[in-house]
Amino acid sequence: MRIRVLPGLVAALCLPLVAGCGSAAPTSGPTPPAHAAKGFPYTVHNCGVTTTYQRPPTRAVTLNQHATEIMLALGLQKSMVGTAYLDDAVLPQYRDAYKGVKVLAKRYPSEETLLSAEPDFVYGGFASAFDQSQGRGRGTLGDNGINTHLSIESCPQGPVTQATDDREILTIGRIFGVEDRARKLLASLHRTLDGVTSRLAGTAPVKAFVYDSGEQTAFTAGGAGIGNDMIRRAGGRNVFADLDKSFGKVSFEQVAQRAPDVIVIYDYGETPVSAKKDFLLSQPALQDVPAIRHRRFAVLPLSSTVLGVRVPSAVAALARQLHPGSFR
Repeated sequence: MRIRVLPGLVAALCLPLVAGCGSAAPTSGPTPPAHAAKGFPYTVHNCGVTTTYQRPPTRAVTLNQHATEIMLALGLQKSMVGTAYLDDAVLPQYRDAYKGVKVLAKRYPSEETLLSAEPDFVYGGFASAFDQSQGRGRGTLGDNGINTHLSIESCPQGPVTQATDDREILTIGRIFGVEDRARKLLASLHRTLDGVTSRLAGTAPVKAFVYDSGEQTAFTAGGAGIGNDMIRRAGGRNVFADLDKSFGKVSFEQVAQRAPDVIVIYDYGETPVSAKKDFLLSQPALQDVPAIRHRRFAVLPLSSTVLGVRVPSAVAALARQLHPGSFR
């Protein structure tokens, strides 16, 4: 689950999720029309939906924070006619660009509101963005001539890792005809990851348990999600890496048996981190757990633990909390 952005990056990322890597024009068949945009037509197989783009979208709507920030990081705000559903404030470096995009709704827009923006492309970060019962199903939008793309974290083929994140960013870059920008962005993101790797050279992994939520049981990160890869890159070892899913429920007795040295709290919603800490500290089953005895916690915003441009900086932030001595 570890890659570097090298000259052969694009070839390395050409997996079945994305068709058309390498030379965009076919080596046989009809010659593309003279007016075809560079790199097009471009075909993407995405979560069961196959789309062939003849040209870059010009009226995109993004649903969910990580989709929005990928678009802004690629400098595509002028190709956006709407956005919706933030979990946190947009990253500072993208705020000016974000201000120029119309916010359609605080959460998900209604079918009427979405269609009124007249999009030619809708990019959803979570499967809930394309809720058929709310008129936002991918088939329904397609019937209206609107192409769609769902973050591949929602339909992974194998564990979700930084390599998955790279594929997502590169695919969006290719859909919008800005592959060069995508590759430069990936190079920048991997410099951050490489810096963490360098700092942690020679350090022993710290046993970590992710606490997302839960009172009767704990909702935690398993081995199939990006959170597991982030912990590994940050110099930790997820004590529930053997849980073959992105998230799952475990008992507090199971947590105690695995004796984590640190508890990583995912911060989101109406329950503050302080309340989550107090709850964990009060659990009888956890009293002998090293992380509880030493009151050792790390915190990550949930918005940083999904595919998007935040992952590398979140790895760096977590590494500083797991191995503070390596960052002095």
